[in-house]
Amino acid sequence: MSILKFLGLKSEESVADGPETQAVRKIAGELDRLEPEKARYLAAFAYILSRVAHADLKVSEDEVRTMERILVKIGMLSPEQAVMVVQIAKTQTLMFGATEDYLVTREFDRIATREQKLALLECLFAVSASDESISTVEDRSIRQVASELRLDHADFIRIRSTFRDHLAVLKSEKS
Repeated sequence: MSILKFLGLKSEESVADGPETQAVRKIAGELDRLEPEKARYLAAFAYILSRVAHADLKVSEDEVRTMERILVKIGMLSPEQAVMVVQIAKTQTLMFGATEDYLVTREFDRIATREQKLALLECLFAVSASDESISTVEDRSIRQVASELRLDHADFIRIRSTFRDHLAVLKSEKS
């Protein structure tokens, strides 16, 4: 299954063949060549990143760029593929957020190893910290994801502590 089919964005309908459409089709073709398991993993990974980035009801450019860098590094995607995957994930999160959040995270829990879940948790904090502040709502969203992934509270605290300087709740105490 392609990443586009998994995200529900692959359609049989034809669209005008403008330059932008051809570029998107080329990238989509590249993603279709990924192993189905890798495509499913990356789709869920990107969706969860976007879920947490959107927890405060806005996704900053810094958060978008961080998600793209993460997908290039961890997902071994080309920068163009990473841009497309992040944009698809953002759109899906906006359209289906509340209904799909748990389902996608449960799917990730099923297909990911413990190490991959911990890596995702660290990436969630990195995305949230990309604008120099992890809001309380982002922190709670990350905690919710950790719980849905059946990670221990100690794992959550250990990774969270590496981002301590970015936690908004602690910044307000210092002021």
